[in-house]
Amino acid sequence: MSIKTAYSEHDGLGLAELVKKGEITPLELVEEAIRRIEALNPQLNAVIHKMYESARQAAQGELSDGPFKGVPFLLKDLLADFAGEPTRSGARYFKDYIPDQDSELVRRFKTSGVITLGKASTSEMGILGTTEPELFGPTCNPWDLKRSAGGSSGGTAAAVASGMVPLASGGDGGGSIRIPSSYCGTFGLKPTRGRTPSGTIVDAHWFGLAVEHVITRSVRDSAAMLDETHGFHPGSIPPPPYHGRPYSEEALRDPGKLRIAYTSKPILGKNVHPDCIAGLESTVKMLEDFGHILIEDSPMVDRISATIAYLTLIANATAAAVKQAEQISGIRAKPSDFEAPTWALVLVARRMKASDLVDALRKRQEIERVYSEFLMTYDLFLTPTASTPPPLLGELLLQGTTRTAIEFLSSLNAGWLLEAANLIKTGADDLLEYVPYTALCNFSGGPAMSVPLYWNDQDLPVGMHFMGGYGEEDKLFRLAGQLERARPWFNRRPPVSL
Repeated sequence: MSIKTAYSEHDGLGLAELVKKGEITPLELVEEAIRRIEALNPQLNAVIHKMYESARQAAQGELSDGPFKGVPFLLKDLLADFAGEPTRSGARYFKDYIPDQDSELVRRFKTSGVITLGKASTSEMGILGTTEPELFGPTCNPWDLKRSAGGSSGGTAAAVASGMVPLASGGDGGGSIRIPSSYCGTFGLKPTRGRTPSGTIVDAHWFGLAVEHVITRSVRDSAAMLDETHGFHPGSIPPPPYHGRPYSEEALRDPGKLRIAYTSKPILGKNVHPDCIAGLESTVKMLEDFGHILIEDSPMVDRISATIAYLTLIANATAAAVKQAEQISGIRAKPSDFEAPTWALVLVARRMKASDLVDALRKRQEIERVYSEFLMTYDLFLTPTASTPPPLLGELLLQGTTRTAIEFLSSLNAGWLLEAANLIKTGADDLLEYVPYTALCNFSGGPAMSVPLYWNDQDLPVGMHFMGGYGEEDKLFRLAGQLERARPWFNRRPPVSL
C-alpha cells in the first residue's frame, strides 16, 4: 500500500498500527502530511504556523511509545503552548509571544506519540464561532470555500476534514469544538469540565467554561486520545469521576437501550433552519430503529439571563487574560492591538462590578442544576449542533450598525458608552442565534459531542448534538460507536481534500 493510500484510508490509530508493524515510518507520514498541507492550505488557510523541520527531526528521533506513535498532528493556536513556538491566539497583541514551556495538555499529547507539524487557526482569543481573525484572515470550509469552517477551532476542523492530519487539538468554551465539527463534517467531543487540564500551567479558562480535547474523523481516535490525556493535574479543576474502563473500549460496547430527550427548540436562540430540523428527525428515526426511547422534551432555561451571564464571564476572562499578558510582556495593550469586539469586551468588563461577576457565576450554577435535574429523567439529550448549515464567511461576524458602533466606541476607549448603549449584549444575542444549543453544556460542565450524521441537498454537513450527564463520556462514546457503525462517515470527503 502506498503512503498516499494508507494516509487516506486510515485514521490516527490505523496509521500508528502501520508504523508499529514497520510498514511505514513516522518520517513518511510527516512528509505526506506536509505534502497535503502545502497542497490544501492555500485554499483553506487552516494552518497559520508551520513546524516542518522540528517535525522531521522528531520523526527520526525517539518518539513516545503511545497509541498514536508517529501520527501527524496539529495544535490549535490557543492555550496549547508548545515550547519555543508562537502561541498567537489569533490576536495582533500576541503575534510575538513564544512560550518557554509546554502546556500540560501538550505534554500529554506528546506522550501519546503524535508529531506536531504546526498550529491551526482560531478566532481571536477563541471568542467567535467563526475562524476569521484579522491577523490571519478567514479559514474556509472544505465543503464550500465560500462558507465558514466554524470556530473557534475552525482551523483544526478544516485541517482534519480535508485530510491534512487525522486529528488535531481544539478547545471548547461555548461550542468551539462542536460548532466547527458540525460545519466541517468531523467528530467533535467536548469532555466534562476538568476531565483534561487546560491552559499553560494551571488555568481554569473562562471560569471553567472551556475545556480542551481533539477533533477527529473517527470515534475511536477521540476516545483513545482522551484515554491518554484525562486525569488529575495539581491546581487544576478537580477531574470528574472516572468509570475505570478505557474510553477506547467504551466506543466498542453496545450502549444498551437509552432514554433520549430531543428538541429542535432553539434554547438560547430564536430560529432553527429546516435542514437542521430534517437532520434531527432523521437521527431520531434511526435511534428509534436501534430500540432507543426518544421523547420530545427540553430543560427550561431563560435565554436572556443566560446570554448576559455568558457574556459577563467571557468579558471578564478576556480582560483578565489581557491584563496578565500586559504584566508578562510589560507592554500596555491598546485598541489597535485587538479586533474591535474583543477590545469592547475588555472595556465593558473593566466597568463591571465584582457583584456582576458573582451573579454570572451563580447563573452558571443555576443552569447546571436545572440541566442536571433534567437529565435525571434521561440518559442523553439530543439537538442539532447549530441552528443552520455552515453559514457564509462574514455572516458570523458582527454586522451593520452594531458592528460600526462597537468599532467606533472601541477605538475611542469609550467603555461607558458601550455599556450605556448595551451594544455588547445585542451583538452576543445575535451571534448566539447561530449556536443556540452548545453553550448549555459549557454552563453545566457536562460532556457533549457533535456527530456528522446528516448532509443537506447542497452536500453540506449538519452535525447532531448529543449531551450527557456530568462525567458520562463513556455513555456518549458507546452511542457514538453505534452511530458510526450504522451510518459511517469516514470516507465521505469534502471537495477540497486529497
